[in-house]
Amino acid sequence: MEIQLLSTKEAARLLGVSTTTFRNWLTQSDMGTFTVRGQRVTIDYYQGGRQGRGRIRIEQREVERLLDLMRVYPKPLKSHLPPNPKPRYQHIRVQPGRPTD
Repeated sequence: MEIQLLSTKEAARLLGVSTTTFRNWLTQSDMGTFTVRGQRVTIDYYQGGRQGRGRIRIEQREVERLLDLMRVYPKPLKSHLPPNPKPRYQHIRVQPGRPTD
């Protein structure tokens, strides 16, 4: 099984965002503040070099996972039932009319 690693430029292109935005997402993910559609998300990536200051590489499947999290699914329409009619005299608790003996 071969793992395909993408650069930040390639990953950003696949996600449809700029490279700067994608790097900002990685920073937010590191801080634990990155959210997609209201859901907190962490992004797994590799960073080589001395003290982790080298090139950033991300797996293709991680980019696909992010795309799936960004996907919008249509919501089914709720069928609206007509509201139940309220009694005409809400404050009266007895049946209107002549009292029966």
